[in-house]
Amino acid sequence: MIKIVFEKEKNRSVAYDEDKNIGVCEFEVSGNNWTITHTGVDTNYGGQGIAKKLVMAVKEEADRENINIIPVCSYAVKVLQ
Repeated sequence: MIKIVFEKEKNRSVAYDEDKNIGVCEFEVSGNNWTITHTGVDTNYGGQGIAKKLVMAVKEEADRENINIIPVCSYAVKVLQ
C-alpha cells in the first residue's frame, strides 16, 4: 500500500511503498512562502496519480498554515493552475 507522508522538517512530502521511498515533492521555505522546486516518482509507479497526491499534500499543509505556495517545478505548476 502506498502512503503519502508530509515531512515538514525535511521540506517535502514523500510517497512510500512499505519502507521504500518511491516519490517526493520538495519545497524551499522563504518567509511566508513555500516554493515547490521538484516533484518526481519512480517510473515503476507511474500513472497512479502519486505525483499529484504529493503536490496536494504540500498544498494542503500550506493552506492549513496560511502559507503561500509558489510552484516552480513544471509538474506543480500544471497541478496547481
